[in-house]
Amino acid sequence: QVQLVESGGGSVQIGGSLRLSCAASGDTNSIHLMAWFRQAPGKEREGVAAAYTGGGYTYYGDSVKGRFTIYVDNAKNTLYLQMNSLKPEDTAMYYCAAGYGGRWYQSSNFGFWGQGTQVTVSS
Repeated sequence: QVQLVESGGGSVQIGGSLRLSCAASGDTNSIHLMAWFRQAPGKEREGVAAAYTGGGYTYYGDSVKGRFTIYVDNAKNTLYLQMNSLKPEDTAMYYCAAGYGGRWYQSSNFGFWGQGTQVTVSS
């Protein structure tokens, strides 16, 4: 089992920045792929970004490329999402997810989820 706890969400103005954190505990050695998903009211959950814990590969959704950066600190068992140039359409609940591999944008490939952290972007 793996437990995930997100933090770092909040309210920010358009163009601002936030850094989300996801602390993992438990059987973390079994995890190879970690990701951030988001879900806005009335919309489906979408993949934002993903990274392999072994390093080397990262993936981004088209809407966040060039603005968001995902990275893993294995020493701290923590996943981060640095979000810059935030837009109102980035407003959503952000979820951390962990799994063993597969298509990073498919939520069904992730067996472990955090409780979510809210991000609100407004003028």
